[in-house]
Amino acid sequence: MPADTTTYKIFIENEWHDSASGEHFETRNPFTGEVWARIPKCGPEDVNVAVEAAHKALRTGAWPNLTATQRGHLLRRLGDLINRDADKLAAIEVRDNGKLFAEMSAQLRYLPQWLYFYAGLADKINGSVPPIDKPKMFTYTRREPVGVVAAITPWNSPLMLTAWKLAPALAAGCTLVVKPSEYTSASMLEFAALVEEAGFPPGVVNVVTGFGADVGDPLIRHPKINKVAFTGGESTGSRIVEASAQTFKRLTLELGGKSAQIVFADADLSSAVSGAVSGIFAATGQTCIAGSRLLVHESILKEFTESFIELARSARMGDPMLPTTQVGPVTTRPQYERILSYIDIAKNEGAQCLLGGVAAQRPECGNGWFIEPTVFGNVDNSMRIAQEEVFGPVVSIIPFRDDEDAYRIANDTDYGLAAGIWTNSFERAFEAPKRLQAGTVWVNTYRAVSFLAPFGGIKNSGIGRESGTEGINQYLETKTVWLSWGETPANPFVMR
Repeated sequence: MPADTTTYKIFIENEWHDSASGEHFETRNPFTGEVWARIPKCGPEDVNVAVEAAHKALRTGAWPNLTATQRGHLLRRLGDLINRDADKLAAIEVRDNGKLFAEMSAQLRYLPQWLYFYAGLADKINGSVPPIDKPKMFTYTRREPVGVVAAITPWNSPLMLTAWKLAPALAAGCTLVVKPSEYTSASMLEFAALVEEAGFPPGVVNVVTGFGADVGDPLIRHPKINKVAFTGGESTGSRIVEASAQTFKRLTLELGGKSAQIVFADADLSSAVSGAVSGIFAATGQTCIAGSRLLVHESILKEFTESFIELARSARMGDPMLPTTQVGPVTTRPQYERILSYIDIAKNEGAQCLLGGVAAQRPECGNGWFIEPTVFGNVDNSMRIAQEEVFGPVVSIIPFRDDEDAYRIANDTDYGLAAGIWTNSFERAFEAPKRLQAGTVWVNTYRAVSFLAPFGGIKNSGIGRESGTEGINQYLETKTVWLSWGETPANPFVMR
């Protein structure tokens, strides 16, 4: 183990602890393959301590007595601290997940906007005064925090996707137990130190680390967890639904995708090629919104494919910390092996490998887990490579005849997270979003997100929405209050 290996502790009630077992597990740098950090290996006992701390903070002490405006001040302060330490946090994320420093730095500098947006929204959570048809009665509604939230986050954009949950939950008055991916826990533990520095009361935000069976499962089953907010795979999402049903927990689930990018014959070819490459090879394809199915009108199929392959072939691979690198390593060894297995599946199904299709052997890739940008042609939408989420730098090019054919193919999947279209037709720009079954549709762009815009999927891609004003509603319950100054009812056994 390298001498500079960092050993972390977990964060509960604004204090740093070893796990109950005292055990740790190792986290490796995807570019070098070397161990660089030791993470506490938590279990059910640690989960229970963290949940009890969050439950206590929800009901007693400073947090429930803060005004909504004061909660907003704390969120803004946290946003300022993240902005201050953006490059430091981004560098840690690169060591953890291998994504480009250029991308992670941009994410971390944009991330405070979620904190600022929900800081401003915190004291604008309004109830209502509905008109009532009963005499001498007055009703109003209150919006109250849903309770203790379990936030379970993935390894591809750990802090960004944590902020999508944490910011609206705190603005609503909830408390949280965060369980980061076992592959990328370090940045969340560094983030927790900023929560403490910002002045949040003890127990409002807690972080436990470890594996799904030891930490994730007891967390989502805990009777004092009121809501689960999860970003990750479809199979895990399904297990969360089953486990949470026992206590009727509220859920926000952002799951997988098999998103289609549709290139119509009238599209600007240069823009479409650039956007399509960005949609699949940026972040090494390790994003739930990856445009992994590239639907191209048959009349431009040859020209588009040649231009697409030419640009993809030029991608510079290597050290993700270098500004010149465009494609970094796969984050984990198991995911690296999984992607290679899907490449073999595609070849065996009869898809034609037009580019890549192998592990990268470039000298600049060192000992990292790199896969060459891979393009498949001769793909039928029924093939597994077109139906199952690969989560890597692998794209399928599928021709279509006309608009109806494009919409049919695009919608022929169990997923419904995102879609993109490339066209110069004003009519198509409005018609296609109506026809496509996806939570987000981009027109002549791709991979754009904002704190102002709701994000989430339909079908097997999830439940609920994150970001925008819809995001905070996921962390609120509505309570109706009745006031009466009327006479005693004539018959107390009859509903008024």
